[in-house]
Amino acid sequence: MAESRSGKPNVLFLLPPGWDALSKALFGHDAFNSFLHGKDHYAPAQIDYFVGFRPPHGFLKTLPRLKAIFSLGAGVDGFLRDPEFPRHLPVVRFVDETLQREMAQYVTMHILIVHRGQRGFDAGQRDSAWRQKMLSRPTRDVRVGILGMGDIGAVTAERLLMFDFQVLGWSRSRKDVPGVKSYAGPQELGAFLGQCDFMVCMLPLTPETEGILNAKLLSQLPQGAWLMNVGRGGHGNEPDILAALDSGQLGGAILDVFQTEPLPPDSPFWTHPKVTVTPHIAGITDPRNASAFVVDCVTRAESGAPFKNLVDLGRGY
Repeated sequence: MAESRSGKPNVLFLLPPGWDALSKALFGHDAFNSFLHGKDHYAPAQIDYFVGFRPPHGFLKTLPRLKAIFSLGAGVDGFLRDPEFPRHLPVVRFVDETLQREMAQYVTMHILIVHRGQRGFDAGQRDSAWRQKMLSRPTRDVRVGILGMGDIGAVTAERLLMFDFQVLGWSRSRKDVPGVKSYAGPQELGAFLGQCDFMVCMLPLTPETEGILNAKLLSQLPQGAWLMNVGRGGHGNEPDILAALDSGQLGGAILDVFQTEPLPPDSPFWTHPKVTVTPHIAGITDPRNASAFVVDCVTRAESGAPFKNLVDLGRGY
């Protein structure tokens, strides 16, 4: 049962499968007493801090002494969707420069694969066929739009600019990223979409953005544009995306996140000729960085120092 040994705070972890490295880095740490939900015995009334990603609805309200919540993901929709979420508590989101760079690399890699026609050359190699093909247009004429210009979007834009793509970004408020044409607010969304040869969704998932990748939005892209979703599965209206692919409104889609994960074996996305599926791996949390994040959060909370990356619960990020 959880006890405050030597005055240390008690921290409860709810970790996804496969996070053994984070467990090893944190459990037994000198800064706090650690308890793993589903494995260790603990008294809910003695837990000071919760660390996790997507707890069951209603779970957090069972921890009456809870002082703060630390999210292991960049998004916090997994918490805020809980109708009984204790909204008086501070929520801190994980912001990781390594994760930002890895996601930017993923986006850049897949745009280059499409732009350079690499899938066609892969097919040629399988057929032992020498099929030369030039670029359909210079890279400097290809426009990549980032839907959601937060921290990760800004790093992604910088990487794309290095490869000579034109980059534009849309966000709720105006952003100032060198080399990026900024669009802001609902009144400028249409103008943004109309210029995207590739459109990359990097939005947080909020009630306002849920299902945003729908027929109405996709119809505003240039015909034959490509869609990439590395935000959340909840952004995608999957029947509308499939319809846009089949009609030719979308030239193709790169999808890393889905409404249901793991993606069911019978999903049409697996076998659609215009779709690249990856299993939610665009950005993977580094356990070492996550460990440092948790220690920093607990230390700040116990010392009274302000948190970094505190979530605005009204906005949802």
